[in-house]
Amino acid sequence: MKNLIIFVSTGVATVLAVLATSLVTATPAQADIDKSGRCAGATYELNVERTNNRFDIDADLDDAKAGSVWRIALRHDGKVFTRVVRTADNEGEISIDRYRANTKGTDTFRLTITKLSTGKVCTTKIVTR
Repeated sequence: MKNLIIFVSTGVATVLAVLATSLVTATPAQADIDKSGRCAGATYELNVERTNNRFDIDADLDDAKAGSVWRIALRHDGKVFTRVVRTADNEGEISIDRYRANTKGTDTFRLTITKLSTGKVCTTKIVTR
């Protein structure tokens, strides 16, 4: 009987240790979120990566017609922090990289792209917790 009690308590301790380890690894120190879509024949992607107390924001446009002109705006919690007009390079690509401080609570990032020749507007957002 004594051996059975030791065996059961050792098994319970092992299960608790495994559960505790999985809970710790389930909440990473950084977050990496991607959203993508198509707009006026091109593909766009918004990537937000949180590391410590800041965000690395990447906005990419691919497969656009070389020489096409686009307005790209990035917002953080509703406030514009980047608004640029860029021309797609010879490979039909545009890339924008920015950094933002992490604010209290959730952070909402929105990408708005406009193809200037057609006025076509596309948007996506990422909300971090």
